[in-house]
Amino acid sequence: MAQFIQPTWQVLADGIAYGDERLGEILEDVLPDVVVEDCVSSWPAVQRHGTPWVRVVSCNPLEMADPDVPPTFSGYAADDRAGWDEYRAEYRRSVLPTWAEFAKLHAERGSGPLRELEFQHVSPQANVYVYPAEVDYPRRDALGPGWHRVGSSVRATDEPYEFPAEIADGDAALVYLSLGSLGSADVELMQRLLDVLGTTGHRVLVSLGARADELRLPANAAGASFVPQVSLMPHVDVVLTHGGNNTFCECLHFGRPMVVLPLFWDQYDNAQRAAETGVGVRLDPYRFEDAELTGAIDRLLGDDALRTRLAEISGRVRAERGTARLADLIEGAAAA
Repeated sequence: MAQFIQPTWQVLADGIAYGDERLGEILEDVLPDVVVEDCVSSWPAVQRHGTPWVRVVSCNPLEMADPDVPPTFSGYAADDRAGWDEYRAEYRRSVLPTWAEFAKLHAERGSGPLRELEFQHVSPQANVYVYPAEVDYPRRDALGPGWHRVGSSVRATDEPYEFPAEIADGDAALVYLSLGSLGSADVELMQRLLDVLGTTGHRVLVSLGARADELRLPANAAGASFVPQVSLMPHVDVVLTHGGNNTFCECLHFGRPMVVLPLFWDQYDNAQRAAETGVGVRLDPYRFEDAELTGAIDRLLGDDALRTRLAEISGRVRAERGTARLADLIEGAAAA
């Protein structure tokens, strides 16, 4: 709370205070038909300008609070309320001063009021969150008719991927490791994961990130600083991920089991949701034993019932055509 959550809200609020007037000038220059705001913190300029706008929640849906869902960023279980009240009290104590200043900024710059401890408005035109129905949270209070759930929104712009020769062929399972741009910068953690994966008989593909030159690949692994994740995901057997919402939803879109090693923010919530809904395993990235990681991978690879279930989820998510639905909502907001 003190080392990441509150400072992150503060940085976001400071950035908006700094850039909001310039954003207002840009909106006046461009005169858009609609604004799509995929941001956990709202920009007063968008409200002030009056252009129709669509809120996109591309983080875990616990961002929208409810009495019957765990507090956001906590990683707490949905079926066990132990610690919820204490966490919410500490969150309020820690975050309220930052929120109060942010709310004051909105008032001063002609934006509508923010709900207490919420950093983003609800759009009067359309609000979209990205999360498959099979892992979504049951709520006490409905989000309302202005809210729309999209099971996934997967980009179609990645080039086809040709697997490196070292791992292109073979009967061994193919494990994909990606901790995102920030997680991959933790060289010590990445190397530990690679060393453990090197003891397995699996083929390993790694998204190495910006510090690729500092990492040693085992003989059964290949990778690059950047790999086109959407193109390769259909071909891997299990995914090791930090639990960012994009990768979390892509795993379900393509029907892939996951081991989630959460590092910060809503990754804790996605890791817990993967574990409690049975679509993956949650591990502490800094405290796991070697056997825990290799055992989790082997359990997921050997679970035929899970593969069948994930294939069914993938089929339903794909049938929703989430990206097309999102485009329709944006066009509808522009026409409102």
